Amino acid sequence: MEQSGIKRKISQSRKNSVPTVVKGAPKAWKLAFARAARDAMGLELDMTALSLNRRSLNELLDLPTDCALIVMLEGPKDGLGLMVLSPEVLAGILEMQMVGKVSGTAALLRRPTRTDAAMVSSLIDRALDGLEAELLQSNDLIWTSGFRYASFLEDARPLALLLEDVTYQLMQADISLGNGAKTGQVFLALPADGKGRHPKTPDAPPSRAAEMVFEAALGAQVMEATADLVAVLVRMKLPLDMILNLKVGDPLPLGSAALDKIDIEGLNGTRLAGGKLGQNRGMRAVRFMETTKLTDLTRPDPAVQAQMLPLASVLQRTG
Repeated sequence: MEQSGIKRKISQSRKNSVPTVVKGAPKAWKLAFARAARDAMGLELDMTALSLNRRSLNELLDLPTDCALIVMLEGPKDGLGLMVLSPEVLAGILEMQMVGKVSGTAALLRRPTRTDAAMVSSLIDRALDGLEAELLQSNDLIWTSGFRYASFLEDARPLALLLEDVTYQLMQADISLGNGAKTGQVFLALPADGKGRHPKTPDAPPSRAAEMVFEAALGAQVMEATADLVAVLVRMKLPLDMILNLKVGDPLPLGSAALDKIDIEGLNGTRLAGGKLGQNRGMRAVRFMETTKLTDLTRPDPAVQAQMLPLASVLQRTG
């Protein structure tokens, strides 16, 4: 019995030690705040605990503690949000900016000043900008986007007049600064009825039917393209001076030419088919008798190239 009780305690302890999986806006806020602190001032900041809950305005009014920095955030369509930094978090950020490290001494409890707010405003804006960037394809973008630092309050009394009496999304985080040198809390409250940007939905992959329509249209355009063919009755070699002196009406000896042995070639000299001379509806025509395999069309006939290239080079030099 005693051993079974110990096993239950160990099992329960293991369950409690499993970290909570954070998704959506909380996960994005954790990444954005840590990245902003690291990039802006080289500060190691970690959220050791984080929660997201809906809260009323009256519940928000109880959040700020004595000597906490109260920051007003301005958002889209005149929306207002709230961010609260505990004295320990504020002190750690200021220490990192002024002396380059977070000390392990307790934070001095004092009322935050306008200078304190100005020193953390760029960090807040950078973190909020990162939060928005992380949620471009999430529905949470609607209530998190567009908020930036607006001002700070010396105490919490004006909050009831400044903030709208609506429901808020509250992200409450436990913060560790400088690898645990200082710990505190940060609260971020934004109107739950978001008025910001809508997420970008990824384009749906094309359906197979759409692909088939596209392939058919592309195939139709390709098949409508023109291709020039040359019917070759015979190839011959002539002296260059004779070629340059050719005139209309001069006869050419065709030698072994035959009307039933005509080669059909492309403009590059590649043989495509064989045929014979004939007629169709009173017009001269070539009937295809056999075609060349596709694998044989990769390069022109070397014999044809040998005859064509020297003549082309000579004509270029003489022209």
